[in-house]
Amino acid sequence: MIDSLEALDSYISKVDSYISKELGKKEKILEQIKANSDLINNIQSEIDLIEKVSLLLQRTSEFARNQAKVQIESLVTNCLQYIFDSNVEFEIEIEESYGKPSAEFFVITRADNTIIKTKPELSRGGGIVDIISLALRIAFLQVHKPKIEGPLILDEPAKHVSEDYIFNVADFLKRTSEMFNRQIIMVTHNNHLSSIGTNAYRVSMKGTESQVEKITPN
Repeated sequence: MIDSLEALDSYISKVDSYISKELGKKEKILEQIKANSDLINNIQSEIDLIEKVSLLLQRTSEFARNQAKVQIESLVTNCLQYIFDSNVEFEIEIEESYGKPSAEFFVITRADNTIIKTKPELSRGGGIVDIISLALRIAFLQVHKPKIEGPLILDEPAKHVSEDYIFNVADFLKRTSEMFNRQIIMVTHNNHLSSIGTNAYRVSMKGTESQVEKITPN
């Protein structure tokens, strides 16, 4: 009987020891679960914050892009109408492709109730493309943040524009320089364009040497 009680006590003692160990493991596991749960909650909070910030940045980017789009469209349209003396308009269409915006340029002509929308290279030949390219360079310089300092450098601008409109191009460049207080450095074969410069130089070839002479603009 004594042996049985002693054996029972020993067994109970072992069970108590086992239970105590398992309870210790349980408490440790519960602590780990709570720590991981807190970590998950913190990560989820950071994810929510990042998603909100991403949405804010996306909307801010869209707003800034649309503002720039309106400004560029307006400047290029004014340039086209000033030079060609017509109701032609410039339009930019922006689309999202694989998360990246892409832009397409169009020229719009209104005649009575008819709207003709074409790509610049398909509208009125190379003169339109030259003027749009010129106006876009000026527009990008002016709307860029931070502001881009320095001169506007042009190489044979409006070379495809007919003589009927080249005077308007010259006047537009002169007014642009004055309006935006930006120097224009231009290489051209056109006498009308060279005549608007404050300083003009003629470069000619004699044999294998370049000869430079200052000329007086008209």
